[in-house]
Amino acid sequence: MSTANPAPRRRDPEGRRRAMLIAAGEIITEAGTAALTHRAVAARAEVSLGSTTKYFSSIDDLREAALQYLAQEIDQELATIDFAGIATNPEHAAAELHRFLCDRHAVHATIALLASGATDPQLRSLARRWDDRFIELLTPHIGHAQATAIAVYFNGATLHAGLDEEPLSRDALTAVIRALVAMPGPVTTTQETNP
Repeated sequence: MSTANPAPRRRDPEGRRRAMLIAAGEIITEAGTAALTHRAVAARAEVSLGSTTKYFSSIDDLREAALQYLAQEIDQELATIDFAGIATNPEHAAAELHRFLCDRHAVHATIALLASGATDPQLRSLARRWDDRFIELLTPHIGHAQATAIAVYFNGATLHAGLDEEPLSRDALTAVIRALVAMPGPVTTTQETNP
């Protein structure tokens, strides 16, 4: 039997914090933000409870950091979608969006972000980041009004995918994208015409 002391574990504060954010993100996407606790994150990340409270002093801090982490994941996923030919080849865009809708983690992360932004004004800009980036990517190819309409539709398709076992089909997505791309230019709202 060896009497040598084991080598001390290297300290990796950033790695530990990341493990906690991954764990928090998993909890949110599996069970919602209401299930998020310091204790649940500590157990999932296999760290001490004291570590979670050291890095995230309140549950609000932990929730916001986890949602920020999920938003960054979604940003990376969105950056892989090619919208360049959406006006002439909506089938390709529909296939890309269908792939996203088949990713349960991405769908539930998006829903968590949207729900948090809808109920917590402090998280609204984080939740809107998805829509803003989506519209920004689409606008050069089809125009702002059409891009906004597709983003709103896709939010609904994402919620549908979260509630149902299967997302909308590629054919259904293609038909709606084709119709929205072809819709007339910007619609003037009542507020814009009557200040």
